[in-house]
Amino acid sequence: MIKSIWSNPMLRFLIIGSAAYISWIVLYKFYLEEHTFLDEWVIDRIVRSAEGLMSFFGFDLIEFNDGTFKNHLGVLGSKGVTIGAPCNGIVLFALFIVFILAFPGKWKNKLWFLPLGVVAIHYVNTLRVIALALIVVDHPEWLAFNHDYTFTILVYAFVFLLWYIWVNKFSPMKNNQPT
Repeated sequence: MIKSIWSNPMLRFLIIGSAAYISWIVLYKFYLEEHTFLDEWVIDRIVRSAEGLMSFFGFDLIEFNDGTFKNHLGVLGSKGVTIGAPCNGIVLFALFIVFILAFPGKWKNKLWFLPLGVVAIHYVNTLRVIALALIVVDHPEWLAFNHDYTFTILVYAFVFLLWYIWVNKFSPMKNNQPT
């Protein structure tokens, strides 16, 4: 019975993926969130990347004094935006990593696709934060809708695109042919 379940690629993916995601949640909630600066560090990276891009394109930015880690970004003359832990992309990194690890494919491909995907998700999230900071300049009333819907959909769609690329280009299960 167990062997027949394990030989089914879809059930194996669901079991491995679910176990890995539950393990991630437990590790994050009971250790990383409470005992590390992971969230703050990732948010700081988003803000600093966004500041660099916006400065390059000539935007005058608000100088926030956030201490060691920055979590505010804004264009001069606006209130700016605050990036919190739920919006830093760590959950997206975990979902992406779990999917790729659980889905069949060669490890040599996983070893380069995983970091490339995480970096790509990080920069798409950074572009999302930049867009939200720009929306606040002229239309602060649009912030909540765009934060909650528009950019959430776009960022998750990007993660799905990465999964799609993995399944169709690097997985032996493409064309429904399991390993």
